[in-house]
Amino acid sequence: MTMEHNRESAQNDETSVIYFAGGCFWGMEKLMQSIPGVIQTTVGYANGNSSVIPDYKTVSSGKTGYRETVRVEYDSRKVSLDALLFSYFRVIDPTLENRQGNDRGTQYQTGIYYVDDSSKETVMRIAEIERERNPVFNVEIGPLTSFYDAEEYHQKYLDKNPGGYCHIGAAEFKEATEMIIDPGKYPRPKKETLAEMLDETAFRVTQHADTEPAFQNAFWDRHEKGVYVDVVTGEPLFTSSDKYQSSCGWPAFSKSIDDNTIVSREDTSFGMRRTEVKSRSGNSHLGHVFSGDPESPSGMRYCINSASLRFIPYADMEKEGYGYLKSRV
Repeated sequence: MTMEHNRESAQNDETSVIYFAGGCFWGMEKLMQSIPGVIQTTVGYANGNSSVIPDYKTVSSGKTGYRETVRVEYDSRKVSLDALLFSYFRVIDPTLENRQGNDRGTQYQTGIYYVDDSSKETVMRIAEIERERNPVFNVEIGPLTSFYDAEEYHQKYLDKNPGGYCHIGAAEFKEATEMIIDPGKYPRPKKETLAEMLDETAFRVTQHADTEPAFQNAFWDRHEKGVYVDVVTGEPLFTSSDKYQSSCGWPAFSKSIDDNTIVSREDTSFGMRRTEVKSRSGNSHLGHVFSGDPESPSGMRYCINSASLRFIPYADMEKEGYGYLKSRV
């Protein structure tokens, strides 16, 4: 048995630990391994019936209350807990109870288990954002009470068996590996302050999914070199090098700086079927994304409201804290 006051006693200011239950632990471990800054992962069984010493067979009965879980040790100087949490939510369906992908049973219940107050605060903050994105939220959140390492053959299973079953796709592993922007640098301000910090149009657009008029907005025809960031959090979203002149009348981009910063959701409002795009850290409504656009170099058109964006000119990127992205502009 692994208890936190024993296992985590060697932590220092840079090394931290969080536990994720996200369906089959093979895929969740591979996802976390893929993120730069993660030091070590261990799969196991968490927070079940204290009278039961779990193994794969007993946990698979679905009667022990244990969750297939991944212990993630990470270097907080290289990756934030925000980044790990958003990556976790990117690959699970938080609306489901006791299942993920093709897997069914209480052992596949999603959950996030923290070991200290600082982690708890971050987990609760990110969970609030994710609750807003989903009509139902069934992710179990609480302190870790117990954790047993799984059998050795489960550890790094997909490394040992590259063709093994996984409910998380290869594209999602790649996306996690290629993360450029750490959301921990761009936390969302408290919601009650947003009406004060944003002008009326920006508030209506970002918080209530309003749309500003075409051809009557700040950036639809702007061509200056620089980076476009979320007006709420400052999280970088698009660069001028991926902006193109579109006949739509709103700022149009062929791609985002980092796919991890964009959250897509089906939008059936106004009798249409579209794909809404929101910012990762702020959950700000940005606009919509469309495929098959002949004007776009990539065929994709991110049609974005100017009111959702703040523009940082290239000359100001260094002093504004975006110097690390200058080579991408």
